[in-house]
Amino acid sequence: MEEEDSVIPKNTEGDGRVGSDLEGIRKPKKMKKMRSRKSDDKETKKKKKKYWMGCLRAESDESGNVDLTVDFPGERTEPTHLVVMVNGLIGSAQNWRFAAKQMLKKYPQDLLVHCSKRNHSTQTFDGVDVMGERLAEEVRSVIKRHPSLQKISFVGHSLGGLIARYAIGRLYEQESREELPHNSDDIGDKCSIEEPKARIAGLEPVYFITSATPHLGSRGHKQVPLFSGSYTLERLATRMSGCLGKTGKHLFLADSDGGKPPLLLRMVKDSRDLKFISALQCFKRRIAYANTSFDHLVGWSTSSIRRHNELPKLQRGPVNEKYPHIVNVEAPDTASNYEEDHSRTKADRFKNLDMEEEMIRELTKLSWERVDVSFRGTLQRFLAHNTIQVKTKMINSAGADVIQHMIDNFEP
Repeated sequence: MEEEDSVIPKNTEGDGRVGSDLEGIRKPKKMKKMRSRKSDDKETKKKKKKYWMGCLRAESDESGNVDLTVDFPGERTEPTHLVVMVNGLIGSAQNWRFAAKQMLKKYPQDLLVHCSKRNHSTQTFDGVDVMGERLAEEVRSVIKRHPSLQKISFVGHSLGGLIARYAIGRLYEQESREELPHNSDDIGDKCSIEEPKARIAGLEPVYFITSATPHLGSRGHKQVPLFSGSYTLERLATRMSGCLGKTGKHLFLADSDGGKPPLLLRMVKDSRDLKFISALQCFKRRIAYANTSFDHLVGWSTSSIRRHNELPKLQRGPVNEKYPHIVNVEAPDTASNYEEDHSRTKADRFKNLDMEEEMIRELTKLSWERVDVSFRGTLQRFLAHNTIQVKTKMINSAGADVIQHMIDNFEP
């Protein structure tokens, strides 16, 4: 999906586009026409390209962004729910090929799946804020191309979850209160006032799903299992975080632009221009998938937004035979339980506030569903970070049940 040619079947006819119902596209009758088409001017190249990827219809714009939908013979579907999939560090839109196909197979008429391409490869070193701005602009362009859209959801893997959290802060909107028409027969002398509705880029927010995302950053506290809890290695990694560009500094909480707190700490609250926490709150459901072990890059605690002493003791087998690698599912905490814990924690606050504790405290003001995943017992356990996403089907196929669990608990 990263390169357009890589998703066009070799046996397609003519110029690689199939289907007479596609707008403005006709099958070429002669090879000469196909050759002349290659030499068209720049204006022609800017036109949207539509082609087939198996049973899916793919549409790309001049920037190379790819939207996937399903067309049925004789009818044109108008999807109403946009699902934005965001890749992680040094990743690409191609990483979501398996998940996108499975999701569209389950909900072919309702969904438009957009695998983000704006942040890929070394562009993922540019910083969470820069990538979040790019993603926000990308989402706006997708919505502009598809006026039938009414709902929006995000699925982010690893760093992609943080990029999505920044982007929704930029895309957050709140409709103003509006007085309804006065109707004396129904409400007497009083006029009803409609409650303001929160929107993401003008659409109704539904699901915000992350997979192996370092919500609490990667600094210390065994958040990067590769360091084996070594304080020396963790300090060294923090000092060398600049090797990953601005993104590395953000992940290791080593940034301090203009004396401001680290970006990830700022992203757990609302500011005047960016409503990070309000944006997260307006989603119907927030779900965090986390590897319990063998994820060498992102620890269980940071990906599940828990303190280390809150990590559950796991049963030996799966919670459901249909999903052999899902070992624990937690329903969202109730608001009353949170308030009780929050007031107790606030009374015991230290003067030197621990950044990780502050992020947990603010993020868990919202309810999260947690799904814990274990690939123990499989050879692919050593690739757990990519397997949970099924980055490459050939070598990460063990994660297929995790993707299926995500899809089965998704209602368009």
